[in-house]
Amino acid sequence: MKAAFYSEFKGPITIEHLPDPTPVHNGVVLKVEATGLCRSDWHGWMGHDTDIVLPHVPGHELAGTVVGLGKGVKRFKIDDRVTVPFVGGCGKCEQCNSGNHQVCDFQFQPGFTHWGSFAEYVSIHYADTNLVHLPETVTFETAASLGCRFITSYRAVVHQGQISTNQWIAVHGCGGVGLSAIMIAKAMNAKVIAIDINDEALNMAKSIGADFIINTKNQNPVDTVKEISKGGVHVSLDALGNKVTCYNSIANLRKRGKHIQVGLMAGDDYDPEIPMHLVVANELEVIGSHGMQAHAYPEMMDMISTGKLHPEKLIGDMVSLEQGVSMLPQMNEFKSNGVTVINTF
Repeated sequence: MKAAFYSEFKGPITIEHLPDPTPVHNGVVLKVEATGLCRSDWHGWMGHDTDIVLPHVPGHELAGTVVGLGKGVKRFKIDDRVTVPFVGGCGKCEQCNSGNHQVCDFQFQPGFTHWGSFAEYVSIHYADTNLVHLPETVTFETAASLGCRFITSYRAVVHQGQISTNQWIAVHGCGGVGLSAIMIAKAMNAKVIAIDINDEALNMAKSIGADFIINTKNQNPVDTVKEISKGGVHVSLDALGNKVTCYNSIANLRKRGKHIQVGLMAGDDYDPEIPMHLVVANELEVIGSHGMQAHAYPEMMDMISTGKLHPEKLIGDMVSLEQGVSMLPQMNEFKSNGVTVINTF
């Protein structure tokens, strides 16, 4: 198969022809029809993820067609159109038995624990637990854009943040995760404040429903959020994963508000300072959000099918595998708006 490949962190990423994968017990092989290009892939390439064993094939947001079935798979068959969360559960550990596959003790993550989807084919483990049937109305490109950013934002806003009608929510960072959170929060009838340093990203946030936008190059985000929301927001997301945005997201909450950490904290941002005095005095909640379980997809898919959510609007560029390989090392420079999807192999 044709695949993106690197053998050292921060090293060259090349296109190689590698052996096709074979399905493991209870697993499948997918023909990759589309895969998203995400900043988490950049973190992996940088060496920020201890699960990656070199050499490696990146890619974790994907949709495809089942072309190989391992023994024990019951819920899926050849030619099924499917997608998959970027965190897969084993289906048997304490976390999975409680329904929390997103924090499985033995999780499977394509592009991290195993070779990923920047390839013509990818092996997926624990298929019956983790694969999601894809409605015919949802394209492979749209489904690929769900796999990390959109589902992570959905769970962060709806399940972890428990946002409700007319509550205020601040979203720090208007990349793929942030834009997804804005769209989802508006679908839940919340009042949304979008925060970024890029006017183009903020304009896109406005176009998909943000009620207010703040450019931190010329406005203090904490003071401005508190002024707009009359005392602070009910829910705030750090959708970037940065020491500054993490601090600001906590600091702009109203009393008993919820901070949801969605952006990956890695590299220089691994150990941020937070305003713990505010957490104590105002009884704030600091909550992590790490993907979403396959069994939670139906409610989100229903909102997509009924037109309440339009994740396809967040897709910016569709590129070839070769183009994706050249773009991956630049993911931390935030040169593109929206979600970039590889759909040509």
